[in-house]
Amino acid sequence: MPRTRTLHRLALAFALLLPHTLLSAAPAATPRTSSGELQDARWRLDVPADWNGELVMLAHGYEPVGSPQPSPMPANDSTAGLLAAGYAVAQSAYTSQGWAVADAIDDMERLRVQALSELKDVHRTWILGFSMGGAVAIATLERLPQHYSGGVSLCGANLPGEQLANDLLTTLVAFDYFFPEAEGLPRQGLASAEAAALSQMALYQGIAAALQTRPTVAAQLATRLEVSVESLPGTISLHAMILHELATRAGGMPVGNLRTVYRGFGDDKASNAGVQRRAPVTLAQRYVRGKLALTGAVKRPLVIQFNNNDPSIVPRMQTVYPQLARRAGATPLPRVLPPVGEGHCGFTDSQVVEALKAAAVAR
Repeated sequence: MPRTRTLHRLALAFALLLPHTLLSAAPAATPRTSSGELQDARWRLDVPADWNGELVMLAHGYEPVGSPQPSPMPANDSTAGLLAAGYAVAQSAYTSQGWAVADAIDDMERLRVQALSELKDVHRTWILGFSMGGAVAIATLERLPQHYSGGVSLCGANLPGEQLANDLLTTLVAFDYFFPEAEGLPRQGLASAEAAALSQMALYQGIAAALQTRPTVAAQLATRLEVSVESLPGTISLHAMILHELATRAGGMPVGNLRTVYRGFGDDKASNAGVQRRAPVTLAQRYVRGKLALTGAVKRPLVIQFNNNDPSIVPRMQTVYPQLARRAGATPLPRVLPPVGEGHCGFTDSQVVEALKAAAVAR
């Protein structure tokens, strides 16, 4: 997740020009760090020297299966800003990679208990998540509100699992409808087992090449999916990777489109007649409806914030959870802050801290 470091670098450069006596007069306080492993999930806890008595449980975002896992566990990019603001920060690497929301909820709860055993006199505990971690934060607040004063979802995939999977499937079958039998991609389509066997790079390259053959259609597809044409290959390949990983985790395709009526892809009659139809696997459908459920019934202050022009969490996704909360009668209702920055999870350290402070005010 990108971070703005220009001011930090300028400050450091200026500090190097100061007399040695000035530098030694104000030594930087060093946070203390502990780490370990809980049921195969690596974790770390960072506590600033001037700790304010508050704990932030930080839930990281989606990590593709097979991504390198350096040891010791590195801190999330936002850790330094939270520590500078006085918060202790606990974070888990999760038991598994991929769309690990269900695992992450349990991993974060085990880590919360561990953190409280190491810290004394914690005044308030918050949960803050980025991207997929935003869904982890919200699900945790729904299921375990007694342990938290509130939470923050930044650039979050704040959708029930079934709704998210349906959205991903729509992307794939729409591409297949417009670009059947694209070179380098399986004839069975992007939702097939054959596509699941391809790497994201192979998917990306095949999708990008196909889109270039019909730029007008590509622009129409980009408009419907609410992304730029430039972002379209990455968005489609990411949707394919997440849906297939979720299907592996759930034990089969978790959603189907046998009765789905599609709109907005040009000729609705033609697209609904020509789009590939798939049935869900019952066991997998139960998984997303149960393990990945979000109801909107949040009972703690929740702050939600997105970035501008995010190709991963597009506008149609951003309105889902606030609508769920209104229908569920959540008290208080989630507070949605105006979007800031650009892209996916493009927050500065100060913006992360301000979102957390907004959750405290919303109590």
